Amino acid sequence: MKLISTDSIHTKARRKGSTVWNVVVVSIALTLAAPVFAVATFALTSSDNIWGHLATTVLPGYIWRSFVLVVATGALCLFIGTGTAWLVTMCSFPGRRFFQWALLIPLAIPTYIVAYVYVELFEFSSPVQTFLRELFNAPGFNPSQILQIRSMPGAVFVLAFVLYPYVFLSARAAFLQQSFCVFEVARTLGCSATKAFMRVSLPMARPALVVGILFVAMECLNDIGAVQHFGVRTLTVGIYNIWLERGNLGGGAQIALVLLAIVLLLFVIERGARQSRRYHETSSKYQKLPGYKLKGWRSALATLACAAPIFLGFILPATMLAFYALDATWEHELLLHGANSLLLTLSSMVLLLAVGLILAYGVRILGPGGITGAVVLIASIGYTIPGVVLGLGILVPLASLDNFIDSIARAAFGISTGLLFTGSAAAIVFAYLVRFLFLSYGSLEAGLNRITPSMDMAARCLGYGEWRTLRRVHFVLLRPAILSAALLIFIDCMKELPATLILRPYNFDTLATHIYTSASLGLFEESAPAALAILFAGLIPVLLLNRVLAFSRPGTAGV
Repeated sequence: MKLISTDSIHTKARRKGSTVWNVVVVSIALTLAAPVFAVATFALTSSDNIWGHLATTVLPGYIWRSFVLVVATGALCLFIGTGTAWLVTMCSFPGRRFFQWALLIPLAIPTYIVAYVYVELFEFSSPVQTFLRELFNAPGFNPSQILQIRSMPGAVFVLAFVLYPYVFLSARAAFLQQSFCVFEVARTLGCSATKAFMRVSLPMARPALVVGILFVAMECLNDIGAVQHFGVRTLTVGIYNIWLERGNLGGGAQIALVLLAIVLLLFVIERGARQSRRYHETSSKYQKLPGYKLKGWRSALATLACAAPIFLGFILPATMLAFYALDATWEHELLLHGANSLLLTLSSMVLLLAVGLILAYGVRILGPGGITGAVVLIASIGYTIPGVVLGLGILVPLASLDNFIDSIARAAFGISTGLLFTGSAAAIVFAYLVRFLFLSYGSLEAGLNRITPSMDMAARCLGYGEWRTLRRVHFVLLRPAILSAALLIFIDCMKELPATLILRPYNFDTLATHIYTSASLGLFEESAPAALAILFAGLIPVLLLNRVLAFSRPGTAGV
């Protein structure tokens, strides 16, 4: 009788399971990467080839304005986010515990809403400029020449005070992870607290700061509502105008390809920053953070430095929205728009968590190298792709698929299926999957990396397969990472405008598209209730996110 080794049986089962995981992971990743390939293919093969015309007319201006916007906003966000993160993490001053969570609040409010509020406040006929004209009453004095809010500086100002929390999150997480031992060494060498920050803490946090700045850059390139309202014609605005307003799909795709190349370059820079500069702690001692006590004018200046971004990025816009909402008409359609937004957000969040978990666990089983890792990497860069580009990359292939299905149904059954995908909210959900997969996959991949491989081996010894190990072991250990990913996804899906604006079916509005449409018609005050709804919907996840961050420092129960 021939004996069969149990090791051979387990090896065959493992090989079969790995094959299944490989097929599943690659299939999902290729599906989510399809819009990227669709944009590139359509731009290079379109019959509307206007590369030469674009290169000699509007394209250089689009690229230059996008560059200025990204650099200026990123620099201001770096200054605000890093400075405030250091103050609330390492210093002691009045209001510190309040500022630790309050500095994240601007994440809850979309940039386009803040832009609409500031334009209402500072345009020529606004109360501010009217008051200045009456106050000075000088011949030839025109405050609009000084306060030109519809300009590049106005766009940079608004975007920076809304997007700085991305840098603040990255910087504070990096400072919380640093051991106090390095500061003790710096102080024994004669460094003051400021010198220790500049020479020790800041260089160690550099990779995290680069990630935060690049998130800001990608949000700037994705924005359409704010920059269009300020009259700043960036690449994203150019795609929207050429494609939807002038009806030139090929030209829009070609500008989208340029923008795609830029964001891919930013993505490569971000990956290189994390790979080429790594700082490891040589000590496992995590003591209580020093809490340098600030006194006198230093204390007052720290309080003012932390309060100003919160006031300009959240309190002032929220107050104006509440003021507008008192006089606005609360239409019953607001409930319908809110239900649409909530339905899209929750369904996308569940799908993103499931897909991100499958991809992250599949890469853990199969390894990050090879074709699987490459395809997953391409699929996960959707967050770097602006929503307008995604809309273009999704709409074209889905429209072709709709026409193909309709032609088959007509030929076989004599009926028309209509627009199954582009005529429903399914296209928007798919766009959210592509765009926000990075938030889900990145958080869950980081969570899985913190689980020792011995847990997998122990599960194997108990006879668990990959699926059962994922369900019974890893899923339980990943709950904090799943919660963090869910909060980030909820916040971003509720605020997403460009992809929703392009892919929404007829007579389907979300809170974001309703606000954009009203502002475009000069009726922003009427959309104030919808803006408040988005604000409060994002506020609770932001506060919970701060709670998760507070418990991230090793060896402490929170800061």
